[in-house]
Amino acid sequence: MPVWDDLVGQEKVAEQLAAAARDADALVTAAAANAPLPEASKMTHAWLFTGPPGSGRSTAARAFAAALQCVSPDRALGGIPGCGFCDGCHTSLVGTHADVEIVRTDLLSIGVKETRDLVRRAQLSPAGGRWQVIVLEDADRLTEGAGNVLLKAVEEPAPRTVWLLCAPSIEDVLPTIRSRCRLLTLRTPPVEAVADILVRRDGIEPDVAAAAARATQGHIGRARRLATDPSARQRRAAVLKLPLRVDDIGGCLKAAQELIDTAAEDAKQLAEEVDVKETEELKAALGAAQGGRMPRGTAGVMKELEDRQKRRRTRTQRDSLDLALIDLTGFYRDVLALQLGSRLAIANAEAEDALERLARGSSPESTLRRIDAIAACREALDRNVAPLLAVEAMTMALRAG
Repeated sequence: MPVWDDLVGQEKVAEQLAAAARDADALVTAAAANAPLPEASKMTHAWLFTGPPGSGRSTAARAFAAALQCVSPDRALGGIPGCGFCDGCHTSLVGTHADVEIVRTDLLSIGVKETRDLVRRAQLSPAGGRWQVIVLEDADRLTEGAGNVLLKAVEEPAPRTVWLLCAPSIEDVLPTIRSRCRLLTLRTPPVEAVADILVRRDGIEPDVAAAAARATQGHIGRARRLATDPSARQRRAAVLKLPLRVDDIGGCLKAAQELIDTAAEDAKQLAEEVDVKETEELKAALGAAQGGRMPRGTAGVMKELEDRQKRRRTRTQRDSLDLALIDLTGFYRDVLALQLGSRLAIANAEAEDALERLARGSSPESTLRRIDAIAACREALDRNVAPLLAVEAMTMALRAG
C-alpha cells in the first residue's frame, strides 16, 4: 500500500509531500551520478506539520520519511516515491530504518539533554546514502532551552539531514524555528473518511466505525480506540452523564472527584502494562542476580527509571483527564446545536435524551458559558493548577450555567 494512503482527508498535503519526495529523489540520483543538481526543487531541510489533534500530523511526517527512503525501482521510471512495499518504506514505517529517528515523548516536556543527543544524531551521514530523517512528533513540548538547542541545528543543517517537526499550531513552536521550516497545515478529517479507514484498515464493523468516528468528530486515533476498547466506551459514557449530576454542590464535588479518579485509574492501568516490563528489562541489562538483587552502583539508574515512570504517569493522567473534558465539550456543543434548531452532525446521538433535557432547560447563552468553563479548566491544567481544584471549579461553573 502506498505510504500516502493513511493520510485521511489530507489530499492537498499528500500532493505537496509527494512532489517534494520526487524532487528529493532527483537530488539523490544526481549526486550519485556526479551530475549537476536540479536548480529548482520542492525539497527543503526542515518541515513543520501542524493541525488539530487527530488530524494525522505524525502520520504525514512518517509517510514523508518513508518516501524519502523509498528504493522501489518504479520511482526511476517516473513513479512517485513511497511505494509502501520496499525495504526503505517498510523499515521507515515500522521504526527500524537506520536513517530514520522517530522521537516522541510520554513525559510533560522534552529537555535540553535529550535535544542535544538528537542534534548529535542529526550530524551523522545517512548510512544508506539517501537522507538522515529526524521526526519530532512532539515539537510543542520542547522547553525553551531545548528549542534554542534545536534552532542551531535547523539554522545550519548537516547535508542530507531533514527535520520533520509536528505541533498542534505554529504558535506552539519558537518563532525562530518555524521561520526556518516549510509549513504544512492539516485539517480535521471528515467523519466519513475516518469511518472508512477504520473499516478498511482495522476491520471494524461499519456501524461501529461510523459511531466512533462521529463521536470523536474525526479524530482518527481516538476513533480507533473507541471502536476497539470497551473500557474506553464505558469511560466516555460515564463522562456524558456528568452534566445531569451537577444539580447541587455535593453533586458537583462528587462528579469532580470521580473524573479525577477515573483519569488516575486509566493512567495506572496503562502504567502497569509498561512499567513492569520496562523495569525487568533494565534489571536484566544491569545484571540483576537471581532473586532480584541488584549489583552495586546501579541504584541511581533504577531511581532515574522510577522518576521517569512517575512523570509518565502524571502525563498519562492529564491526557486522560483532558480527553474527558474534550468529550464534555462535545456534549455541550450538541446541546447548543439543538437550542439553535439544528440536528446536523450531532456527535453524541446515544445521549439524545440528556441532550434534549438540557437544551429545553437552559439557554444558548448558558451553554456557551459552560463550554467556556470547560476551556478554562483545560487552560488551568496546562498551567499546572492542582487537577482536583481545577475540575471542582469547572463543575461548579457547569451548575451555575
